[in-house]
Amino acid sequence: MATLSAFSPPSWPDPNSAAAFLTDPTDPTDDNPTSVVDSSDDHHDPQSPPNPNHNLHNNNPFSSSPPESSLPAPRSPPSLFHVCFNQDHACFAVGTDHGFRIYNCDPFRELFRRDFDNGGGIGVVEMLFRCNILAIVGGGPDPQYPTNKVMIWDDHQGRCIGELSFRSVVRSVRLRRDRIVVVLEQKIFVYNFADLKLLHQIETIANPKGLCAVSQVAGSLVLVCPGLQKGQVRVEHYVSKRTKFIMAHDSRLACFALTPDGQLLATSSNKGTLVRIFNTLDGTLLQEVRRGADRAEIYSLAFSSTAQWLAVSSDKGTVHVFNLKVNSGSSGNENPRTASDPNLAVSSSNSSLSFIRGVLPKYFSSEWSVAQFRLLEGSQYIVAFGHQKNTVVILGMDGSFYRCEFDPVNGGEMTQLEYHNFLKPEEAF
Repeated sequence: MATLSAFSPPSWPDPNSAAAFLTDPTDPTDDNPTSVVDSSDDHHDPQSPPNPNHNLHNNNPFSSSPPESSLPAPRSPPSLFHVCFNQDHACFAVGTDHGFRIYNCDPFRELFRRDFDNGGGIGVVEMLFRCNILAIVGGGPDPQYPTNKVMIWDDHQGRCIGELSFRSVVRSVRLRRDRIVVVLEQKIFVYNFADLKLLHQIETIANPKGLCAVSQVAGSLVLVCPGLQKGQVRVEHYVSKRTKFIMAHDSRLACFALTPDGQLLATSSNKGTLVRIFNTLDGTLLQEVRRGADRAEIYSLAFSSTAQWLAVSSDKGTVHVFNLKVNSGSSGNENPRTASDPNLAVSSSNSSLSFIRGVLPKYFSSEWSVAQFRLLEGSQYIVAFGHQKNTVVILGMDGSFYRCEFDPVNGGEMTQLEYHNFLKPEEAF
């Protein structure tokens, strides 16, 4: 069970799902026991409520800077605990043993960093698009905050304005403009962002990676998480109040990704050889692609904005891009394309070996990636599609930033366009 503490004056940022940024704060209601406002906090000076509409100043989403007296002396490169993209892949956040940092992807540059003097370890930092509100969780050997708490950080005020406390370690956090989703080892909590009211609890199989995905399109709220069985995916359609269970794999889930509208789901198991794409409404298997023949650990899956492409990163040191033959249009739920569609790869109708399908092992009729990019094998990387056409952005736990371009017609090896080490000292930027 979670408990809530609110540190801010009697106001709370009320995210508006139809706006690009958070709206003006609104007062919480007195009859909501989960939204307790403590205006007698002696640890912070009274300040005006955060105004999340003033996010961008000179293209920096964080309009306030720490006072000069709080700027730390130069340090050695930090240890990296966490890397993740924001919801539209325009920015990424990293958690270190010193604090957290925010970077812009295109063009690449550091936007902001917050280093803490005491402790400093941040194991999770989740952005809300380019908003001043973040969710952070302590991590590492010297965590800045307890690992069983989600701290709601307002960077206009440069402090935490609330916290969610739990009885076990927080594995991950997912944000959208109207919800906060907190993932524990075997339970998920869904909160209303406007007043932090608990809306839903979900029990899952053991989920040490904190696997969870939520849609981001206004008017469509889809949440995907592990079910209670090995290889099972649970899909919550909150608007239509429907729950769908999909037996995606025979072995345990390793990774999954959701399109922004919540209509398509890509999954992989701990075998790491196949990736499957499902329709979330009816659970139909739409397509199956093959990463390789050898077992691998899949680190990330990412759809392009149009769901035409799927990118996969793994411990084999190769990022793969697959051509998808499904679409995620607004009417996709009304006429979902099924596995019997002759244009889908799962039918193998486009395979040169389809005439002897059923004779040769499935491996030979699998659909393989269109493009690849080689990285250092064994390192951990996550991938997303860039805002420039036919580009992917790759982030490594070693501090590496790659931007690559793939040929959508001829495929093959991607072209490296850009490389940076974002862990270099501040003087490098």
